[in-house]
Amino acid sequence: MSTLVCDIETVGESWDSLDTITQKNLTRWIARTTDNPSEQETYLYGIQHSLGLSPFTGQIVAIGVYDIERNEGVVYHHDEVFGKEQDAGVFVYRSRSEKEMLEDFWDGVKEYDILVTFNGRRFDVPYLMIRSVVHGVIPSRNFAEHRYLSQQKEVHHVDVLDQLTFYGTLPKRPSLHQCCRAFGIKSPHNNGVGGEDVAELFLQKKFRDIADHNTHDIIATAELYQKWFTYLAPLSFKNKYL
Repeated sequence: MSTLVCDIETVGESWDSLDTITQKNLTRWIARTTDNPSEQETYLYGIQHSLGLSPFTGQIVAIGVYDIERNEGVVYHHDEVFGKEQDAGVFVYRSRSEKEMLEDFWDGVKEYDILVTFNGRRFDVPYLMIRSVVHGVIPSRNFAEHRYLSQQKEVHHVDVLDQLTFYGTLPKRPSLHQCCRAFGIKSPHNNGVGGEDVAELFLQKKFRDIADHNTHDIIATAELYQKWFTYLAPLSFKNKYL
């Protein structure tokens, strides 16, 4: 068995860099929702500061991967100078352009049986695939092919959030912090940085802080996966990979 945990960090384009048609497409619903200027400003602020959530208005600034069996990982991340490499214990940090991050990621995942993410089916994997198309990079595996484990054949993508909410049957989807808190796992937020802080860290050129945050998310996701595998994974899945 070879298991790879993955997490990405993203930031949005600057609002002023978007063409007027895109700006109108993103904001035209505001006038239909309210005519209150204060409320309109609040909605506009929310849109301008959530551009990183879409691969069509954002970019990847870090891709972290962690091999559970080998207990080693790599974070490919944006920096002022590309090509640098730093040893950070379990993880190695490698500065790359977005295209190079994607090329390295898709090359590395070829050998793995299982990809583990947290909310990766709805966010990380589609983002990786769309940004790959933007840069002319061909994905080496299709981690979006089937949602249910029983339907996945070539490679398994275990979205821990999907599994812990039983494919969305729970009425609310918990955050990574909430899941960690419930299972007694150290939350990435305990280190003082959350995903909502990445854009500001990027503007401040604190790229190492972004890479560090990425590793905290990955380790938390790996520990959640181990909980799921031990107590909730289907027997057919366990028997195949034990």
